[in-house]
This record gives sequence, C-alpha cells and structure tokens, in this order.
Amino acid sequence: MDFSLILVLATTLAGIVWAADALLLRRSRAADAPEPTVVEYARSFFPVLLLVLVVRSFLYEPFRIPSSSMMPTLLTGDFIFVNKYTYGLRLPVVNTKIVEIGAPHRGDVIVFRLPSDPSTNYIKRLVGLPGDTIRYANKKIYVNDEPVSLVPVGIYDGEDQPGSLLLRERLGTVEHEVLLRAGERSREGTFVVPPGHYFMMGDNRDNSRDSRYEGVGFVPEANVVGRAVRIWMSWNFSSLPKWSRIGTEVR
Repeated sequence: MDFSLILVLATTLAGIVWAADALLLRRSRAADAPEPTVVEYARSFFPVLLLVLVVRSFLYEPFRIPSSSMMPTLLTGDFIFVNKYTYGLRLPVVNTKIVEIGAPHRGDVIVFRLPSDPSTNYIKRLVGLPGDTIRYANKKIYVNDEPVSLVPVGIYDGEDQPGSLLLRERLGTVEHEVLLRAGERSREGTFVVPPGHYFMMGDNRDNSRDSRYEGVGFVPEANVVGRAVRIWMSWNFSSLPKWSRIGTEVR
C-alpha cells in the first residue's frame, strides 16, 4: 500500500469537491438549503489532509524500526522522524527531485527504498559514497584502503543480543556504536560504489541485510527518502515504552 499515493488522491478529491461546490454548486442552492454532507466533509478534511501531505512529503515523515539491524543505535520498536528536505525536495509518489539542498554524508543514518522492491523502506548507515572502494574484512571496514577507526567499548548488555561486542566506530565526522558477534561471520568482500549510488551497512554488523547482499546492493540516489534525526517514541508493544529513548538524537 502506497500511503503517499492514497494521501495525494484523498487531498485532491477533497479539494475538487470543495472547490466545485464553492465555484459552481453553491450559487444554485437555496439560501436556507443545508450544505451537502460530502461537501461538509471535504471542507473540513481538505486543510488537514493538505497540511499532512506537505509536512510528510517535504519536511518530516515518521517511521517505525521493525528489526534489530541498526542496534545499538536504533532498537526494534523505535519510532523515528526522518528529515525529508535535508537532501533536497522531492515530489510525492513519483519521487522526482525538484529542489537541490544538500547531499548525504558518510555516517548518516538514512531511510531508503529497497532497490529490489521500492515499496519497502530500509534504514541503514551510509558507509560508501559514489566512487568509493569499500572493503569489509575481519569485521572491519576499509574506505579507499583506509581502515575505519574501531575502538572496543565492552560487552553489550541490552535486552536483545546480550553478550555481543560493543565498539565505537568513526565514519567521517560521525562517531557511533556498532555490535559484533564473536565467532560469527557475515558477508565480506570488496565493493566499488558506482556513480549516483551509495553503499549502506547496518550497525548490527553480523545481523544486517545491507549493501553487502543481493537484493539490496548499491542504493541509487533516487531511492533515498531522508535522514533519520530523532526518536519520538520507543515501544515494541511487548513491554512498557522505553521513556528514556524519547527525544534521543539519531547519530
């Protein structure tokens, strides 16, 4: 289900009904005649729908984290806001960029449409920019043959995957934490990022389906939705909300 398409259609329909009544039908009604119910609904809902459409399409869109692939940065059940304008304004549904504002930076946490299934949204961290050579070997990232800083922090004691290794990584100017599972292997290899594409990886390195795997691969610039900026709720519905995570900046 494409919610953007539904929202655009609902806003357009409500606007047409309201405008048609105001410009054509209202004049032919008797002064004391009640306003048709459909017109009343259209008049009431159109401003609300239009506001939601503008905010969701050009400013911020909410998403829910459905998996553990971005632990420990994002947990299953985190609800986040994604900044839609930081990389440029796009038209809803067709996703055509109409205004250039900025470009993704290495280390950004990004929501993107899955290349193999654009109806599915993924969230990962940007590791490789266009033209980069990314190598992942022995649980370590190399960008253009330069090793990415990785400093041990300790043992992860979170509720999911306790006992994993917790490390602090630095990608570009962004410092963040990653999880590794001792003794467990994940996809390794060397990847050359083509022009107009990005290489994404999850922070939960041994439990993430990302650009290392077929079905994801390199992410076209046109598939980028926006940058994750803040957690507004954290609740996986099997326990109480994690109140301490509300308002946390995504880094």
